[in-house]
Amino acid sequence: MTDKRETKNGNVGFAHGLTNYGDRDFSLYLRRSFAQSMGYSRAMLEKPVVGIAYTPSGFNNCHRHFPELLDAVKRGVLSSGALPIEFPTISLGEVFLSPTSLKFRNLMSMDTEEMIRAQPMDAVVLMGGCDKTVPAQLMGAVSAGLPSIMLIGGPMMTGRHKGERLGACTDCRRFWAQYRAGKVDDEEISTVEGRLATTAGTCAVMGTASTMACLAEALGMILPGTAAIPAVHADRLRAAEATGLAAVKLIGSKITPDRIVNEKSVENALRVLLALGGSTNAIIHLTAIAGRAGVNVSLPRLNELSDTTPVLVNLKPVGNGYMEDFYAAGGMGALLRELKDLLHLDVLTVTGETLGQRLETDDDEWVDRTIISARATPLEPQGGLVALFGNLAPRGAILKRSAADSNLFEHEGRAVVFTSLADLAARVDDPALDIAAHDIMVLQNAGPNAPECMPEAGYLPIPKKLAQAGVKDMIRVSDARMSGTAFGTIVLHVTPDAASGGPLGLVRTGDRIRISVKNKTIDLLVDEAELKARAAANPFVAAQKPTRGYAKLYADQVLGADEGCDFGFLRGAEPKKERA
Repeated sequence: MTDKRETKNGNVGFAHGLTNYGDRDFSLYLRRSFAQSMGYSRAMLEKPVVGIAYTPSGFNNCHRHFPELLDAVKRGVLSSGALPIEFPTISLGEVFLSPTSLKFRNLMSMDTEEMIRAQPMDAVVLMGGCDKTVPAQLMGAVSAGLPSIMLIGGPMMTGRHKGERLGACTDCRRFWAQYRAGKVDDEEISTVEGRLATTAGTCAVMGTASTMACLAEALGMILPGTAAIPAVHADRLRAAEATGLAAVKLIGSKITPDRIVNEKSVENALRVLLALGGSTNAIIHLTAIAGRAGVNVSLPRLNELSDTTPVLVNLKPVGNGYMEDFYAAGGMGALLRELKDLLHLDVLTVTGETLGQRLETDDDEWVDRTIISARATPLEPQGGLVALFGNLAPRGAILKRSAADSNLFEHEGRAVVFTSLADLAARVDDPALDIAAHDIMVLQNAGPNAPECMPEAGYLPIPKKLAQAGVKDMIRVSDARMSGTAFGTIVLHVTPDAASGGPLGLVRTGDRIRISVKNKTIDLLVDEAELKARAAANPFVAAQKPTRGYAKLYADQVLGADEGCDFGFLRGAEPKKERA
């Protein structure tokens, strides 16, 4: 017997995925009853539902403006005839998590995926901003396979200090380096601390959060022109409203994230990453997002793209500007048009247009060439990132050459090894440390398999005695990550990592290391026999793994940096099936 009170629109909205009591009609009856306890009318309950993955948190400063954004999203949904319902998921505030937010990215992706699957909705808006929230939500959405669109929270506006603009967090690192070198006193560093981050939003430079926002637009997962809008700009609210409207248009369509994210769109995103001089973290996140769609990101292919993709965006930490300048300069639309002949223009975007169609609509827009260079006059002739390979990194390592000192690109030096983060903290500022500017600092046991779960510790501080002598950069090598806001000649993501038995763990102080950016190599100049003897004398013993909870799941399942540090069992999109 069919319940005559069932929704007029059939199996949509609240009729999706009914709780199983063995009686479908009763399940629908009970769900409506409880929904009405929240004040919904029967007319509203018959509408299709747009779920809103909502991630504010008192531990996430980047998202403090989300209540206002949520209202705007709902306005767009309601004006288009659907019912908006927000639901919470984990929120990852980069600087508030221990040991590092990367450890919890996969947990947030699982939370996002499962709540999209489990709850009744016809489409979903993903509200994210802070570093790991955007990739986590995209990973979850690709796996869930429901029509989805992302709304980026947007970057902060800059602050001011003694007549110069400040933006977290490149300027925070610059001032901290001056403080360590004795050029800034306690009072001034305290003043700067209060002026670095003065509005809602993500870091004001081309750090990881802004890089991922731009890559979301390059992938086609957000509305055109919305990646760079400042968090506190009225345009950000208008973008939120338009995103709600666009989500309603997705209902019933086959435009799902697992179809938008494919080999061509991922390659487009890599081109954009290289042209931005974007965050090294983005390689890990894009690899993880792509992996959910069954697409592999090849580091040798990254190098091929990097050799033919110039750096065009003049933002810190690579250049001089800030994200608010990038938005005013023309934003992602201007950058994509400069790269147009290098991109796959036939890829689908979340609006239903191809990328080529999307770019046809704004050909005549003004561009500030002090921020977004023309192809004929690039900031750098080659891409911002390069992968290095050799006996020290058999599966690759990453260097952000656009933020490095080119004088160190062809270099051989003596290794000065720190065996752990604790060892680094204990010795780096010891006046007795045997180190010189031409040496190569090496940090071990800070990769994804280490107990610290690959923190942003690759930006090893210049030893204080060298900093005070005026040294501003030196080569640093590790299996860790670094913030996208950081700068320097820093080799990261050495894979396999030391904590899984990789050759990085065999390096000893005094060894010679050779780096060649031209040849894309990084080698430990120790013969194979000696390395085997070291391995035999000190057999690799993995750290004891956690025995319970998410920490155990992470330790058991995390993959290497070259596979995006995702969990093995989460890679690959789920086979599509009709929703009940």
